[in-house]
Amino acid sequence: MHKYLDILPEVKEAIKNNKPVVALESTIISHGMPFPQNMETALEVENIVRSKGAVPASIAILNGKFKVGLTKNEIEYLGKSGKKIVKASRRDVPYLITQKIDGATTVASTMIAADMAGIKIFATGGIGGVHREAQSTFDVSADLQELANTNVAVVCAGIKAILDLPLTLEYLETHGVPVLGYKTKELPAFYSRKSGFEVDYQLNSSQEIADFMKTKWEMNLKGGIVVANPVPADSQLDYDYMMQLIDEAVSESKRLGIKGKECTPFLLEKIKNLSAGGSLVSNVELVYNNAALASEISLCLF
Repeated sequence: MHKYLDILPEVKEAIKNNKPVVALESTIISHGMPFPQNMETALEVENIVRSKGAVPASIAILNGKFKVGLTKNEIEYLGKSGKKIVKASRRDVPYLITQKIDGATTVASTMIAADMAGIKIFATGGIGGVHREAQSTFDVSADLQELANTNVAVVCAGIKAILDLPLTLEYLETHGVPVLGYKTKELPAFYSRKSGFEVDYQLNSSQEIADFMKTKWEMNLKGGIVVANPVPADSQLDYDYMMQLIDEAVSESKRLGIKGKECTPFLLEKIKNLSAGGSLVSNVELVYNNAALASEISLCLF
């Protein structure tokens, strides 16, 4: 497996010596926001991880391998290239690697690379899930199958609010994926701290979460863990207001016939415009918040 990995020396040394490492995705760099904000955000996330005492491992597909740990120049390349970089989920990985096509990793493919490298925790914005009207479209994110099968904990601000939250929770329950709420019993809805739905378990410290992770995997209970970390209170957006904007964006995506992996980027961009940039500000702050929590948990694993 390691012939498909190119691990940054700093990250390799940390993994070898059982030091805390936090995986980070790259779709948020290439597809999440414009340059140079995407690059600046990615570098600040890495700074936050370092400030907590952990080693950041941003992940992408570069030069025919999973690159685990990116240099500043590589982050800048992904940021400047933007949507020219292929959004890479599980099904895309073998093709991109064999064809030596660069890819920005989603939640699913970042989990794959992190697991291959021996990294147990990953910070992102929000996970994918069951799309609205999936009963007829069968549009379900590959993130959910990855969570069912790959032993990595994902710290996020819940499920992306553009999705069907209760159906996503049902899917995760069916596949035995626990959803932990950090200091909350209510599932955060990405931009908002409330959703009206409950997580499986509320845990109130990084140590409790780390103990949960170790216990699950020591018992050979395969699969990932969702750690739902609410967006900071001063950065959240009103839930009802955001649902109105999301409904409008979803209606337009249906009218334009946008489907598959193009759907989420379209909806996020449309919501950003409808909210006059408010959703992007919230998104950046919640990613920072998740990186900090993931780092704190990683310190408790050793």
